[in-house]
Amino acid sequence: MDSRTVALIRTTFKAVAAEEGGPEKLARSFYAILFTEYPHIRDFFPAALDAQRDRLVKAIAYAVDRLEEPDRLLPFLAQLGRDHRKYGVAAEHYAAVCTSLKSALEAYAGTEMWTDEVDRAWDEGIGLIADTMIGAAEKETTPPVWTGTVIEHREVLRNLAIVRLRLDQPMQYAAGQYMSVQIPSRPRMWRYLSPAIPANANGELEFHIRSVTGGWVSPAMVGHSRVGEQWLIGSPLGGLGVPRNTRRKMLMIGCGTGIAPLRAQLMAMAARRSNPKVDLFVGGHYPCDLYDLEVLSQLACANKWLTVHPVTESIDNPWWHFDSSEEPQEFPGLRPRVVGQIGKIVAGHGSWEDRDVQIVGPPSMVQTTKFRLMAAGTSTQNIRHDPLF
Repeated sequence: MDSRTVALIRTTFKAVAAEEGGPEKLARSFYAILFTEYPHIRDFFPAALDAQRDRLVKAIAYAVDRLEEPDRLLPFLAQLGRDHRKYGVAAEHYAAVCTSLKSALEAYAGTEMWTDEVDRAWDEGIGLIADTMIGAAEKETTPPVWTGTVIEHREVLRNLAIVRLRLDQPMQYAAGQYMSVQIPSRPRMWRYLSPAIPANANGELEFHIRSVTGGWVSPAMVGHSRVGEQWLIGSPLGGLGVPRNTRRKMLMIGCGTGIAPLRAQLMAMAARRSNPKVDLFVGGHYPCDLYDLEVLSQLACANKWLTVHPVTESIDNPWWHFDSSEEPQEFPGLRPRVVGQIGKIVAGHGSWEDRDVQIVGPPSMVQTTKFRLMAAGTSTQNIRHDPLF
């Protein structure tokens, strides 16, 4: 795709998105056109489209920003194509989506901006996205979806649970990746979760799930899931993973349940003979949010290349947290807990210019931490995180 085509696509999309309420209006228009012109496609989507609309615009923006980076964009699109097999979509469904998206964009861009040249540019851009996704899906030989039976459900905090599942057949994924999950009580409402353990021959997965206030799915996962339930699991996604270069030092930063994909990588690394030095900063609002310190302590004690730095924003736990132990539990092998904002704490240690950096957590935390590290001298090329949607 030439630079002129990329510029036309990027300019028109950003012009639409820059209007007040532009992203939401674009998404609403797209789904209205799609369901009106192709009513049979409505069955592929959940009843409530709020999260879906937001995710659509962010995914388009992510692709538009990377049209000149095929080495990053095409693998991402291929993963999406493999994952979309779980919906049962076919090539004709992609055509309907592409036509509806272009119609929605044209309606908001207006006749002055939407020229014949712009129309052709979007045909090329949307065609690239659709063809890559369709091609990857057609070549894939793994199941479109796995079934996982809940074998353990343990509430760690009032708003956080650890859930273990056993799959109907083993799944190969890289430690650090994530996958879409659907539970029986929330049909067609898929949510992304990261396994906290590496892939194994037993086909077991472990998810760390925090209940989001007002959310549709996570409160049901945390508060109402039961042993014996069957969940559906989509194909692995994401670009995080254990690097092959065992000499390049690593910096890992995880907040809340963002520790899960980092922990999975550390477990995978512990099975290797040689590893680089790794500094892991694990953060939370309160001390009780550092719910996985026991496992991290065991990893740090068994692997001298790992240093774990606990960080919390508050000194004490919230009023609602009850701890039956009279004395705070001590975990060997960990650095003393530091109080402060995790991005500021990490950046305060220096530029980390000799490290490959991974950041996992809420989008606001990832962005803030990334900017602080860049300001401290860390090269943006050395910083990795998954798409923030």
